[in-house]
Amino acid sequence: MRAEHVSEGRRRFAEEVRAERPDLSLLCLLVAAEADPTLDEAGMDAAQIELDRLAGQLPFRPGGPRSWASALAELLGRRCDFRGTPGDYQRLESSLLHEVLRRRRGLPILLSVVWMEVARRAGAPVYGVALPGHFVVGFGPPEEQVLADPFDGGRVLTGPDAELLVVGATGAPLDPSMLTPADPLDVILRILNNIRAWAAARPERSDVALWAVELSLLLPSHPARLRHEHAQLLVLRGDFLSGAAELDAYADVVAAVDEPAADRVRQQARAARAMLN
Repeated sequence: MRAEHVSEGRRRFAEEVRAERPDLSLLCLLVAAEADPTLDEAGMDAAQIELDRLAGQLPFRPGGPRSWASALAELLGRRCDFRGTPGDYQRLESSLLHEVLRRRRGLPILLSVVWMEVARRAGAPVYGVALPGHFVVGFGPPEEQVLADPFDGGRVLTGPDAELLVVGATGAPLDPSMLTPADPLDVILRILNNIRAWAAARPERSDVALWAVELSLLLPSHPARLRHEHAQLLVLRGDFLSGAAELDAYADVVAAVDEPAADRVRQQARAARAMLN
């Protein structure tokens, strides 16, 4: 039953990422279903209903971008106590939308998804802003843009606040290009990257790393290196033949631009096959 659950979920995920307007909340829930086998259709519906319920508590069109940001901070940050803590970075649940809705704690990007989905349902001009190292939400057009930090309860950010976040993460100054709206599929890839990073620090959770990479590979656009990572995970988990075949296929791609690197990958493929002897 679990295999059927995963197979259907991945079929829906692959279909949704190719939709004209991908549903961000649905994609987040399909990611969560990979981690939580108890998250069925009823559980996904319940999460969507909760987002609808929260949106219904917002005032009707409160005004401009700053008014929307303040209304979201009052509802989600103060009344509902959605926010993040340093400890949330150590929990896989912090990257799973249904758990973030239940615990009201999560990573900046998942809290931002809650902000965006609630605000969108209420008619706000909202979008994600993928600052390096810290995801936030934006309201309004570029000339009136207001940023808010859901990890800090929805605190409205001044220009210097945003600059500090970027400098703290990268050591480099804020570039205006960093303030553009994030594409929903880029949001999903970043969520999956966070899950892969969580699993990479826990070698015993290679199962989580594997499904996170496999979902990433279903996205229409993804880094080519993920194919190499996928092959290595297959080998790590004992599927030597499949891993070796993927390593060879990846080497063929790399050979067009870097033959020495391709040779190293082919050596990895031979080493994987040798493990069968």
